[in-house]
Amino acid sequence: MNYRHLGKAGIQVSELSLGSWVTFHTQTGVKDAVDMMGAAFDEGVNFFDNAEGYAHGKSEEIMGAALKKLGWRRGSYLISTKLFWGLHDNPNEKNTLNRKYLIEGINGSLRRLDMDYVDLLYCHRPDPTTPIEETVWAMHSIVESGKALYWGTSEWEAADILEAIEIADRHHLHKPMVEQPVYNLFEQHRFGPEYDAVYEGQGYGSTTWSPLASGVLTGKYKKGIPKDSRGALEGYEWLQQGLLDEQRRAVVERLEPIASDMGATLAQFSLAWCLQNPSVSSVITGASRVSQVHENMKALEFVDQFTPEHMAAIETALAGGVPRLT
Repeated sequence: MNYRHLGKAGIQVSELSLGSWVTFHTQTGVKDAVDMMGAAFDEGVNFFDNAEGYAHGKSEEIMGAALKKLGWRRGSYLISTKLFWGLHDNPNEKNTLNRKYLIEGINGSLRRLDMDYVDLLYCHRPDPTTPIEETVWAMHSIVESGKALYWGTSEWEAADILEAIEIADRHHLHKPMVEQPVYNLFEQHRFGPEYDAVYEGQGYGSTTWSPLASGVLTGKYKKGIPKDSRGALEGYEWLQQGLLDEQRRAVVERLEPIASDMGATLAQFSLAWCLQNPSVSSVITGASRVSQVHENMKALEFVDQFTPEHMAAIETALAGGVPRLT
């Protein structure tokens, strides 16, 4: 396993990490979480991602219980969680980044994780109804309190990230250090030219999600939706149209020979492609069983095998674009 600095921060994260979205509680319980996290850790993974909104808080509970059983030394791993969606249907407790919610939110996450602090705390989405300055001050307070060590953003526009950094610099506050954007062969917009000032100018890190486009970039949806896939899960019907999109299927057909030429599966190829971007600190993978963890980790064998010819072939395969899934 190789490790990259989280932007300009002092901590290093494994190039591949393990997230709990969709899987923890929805597909797996504590025992499976222990097995998958243990397998990832043995492969060198040191970063595990979660969020308050995943399975309505149950994902955090499962990860916390798994960590207790695993008994790892706290300094040996990094845990993140994210706040925005909320768990209660009240005006100040959902779809917001107001100060009250953020303080209550981190306290709730720490209770569910059964931890004293998280390493990374993200604002899970932007909140146009709360001044960015209020959010920055609240996140600074959380870091100052020791309940989170670093904070960041997820799916924020470049201009909003830069505004948050400017506010923090002006008031000598803890500033955001990392973005968590969607990033895969289909969806590259969060690394568009407007983000150059964020990643290159500010030295922002990134922990990217959905590297396999919810499984499309494994090739398993070419003939429909398998019964054991996330596309078949109750509550994820909204994914189905994107999973079965004909344009996406056609691109998959064009990408498969490139992956095969490299000796990789399409999934391993797609994960390794994400790490060609020097602004990516870690690629968050997902798994519902241990075998998937090991298969995903094999992607690291192909990171250094991309040639200019491969990259040109990828651009040709993607020509014309594809509709976003997220």
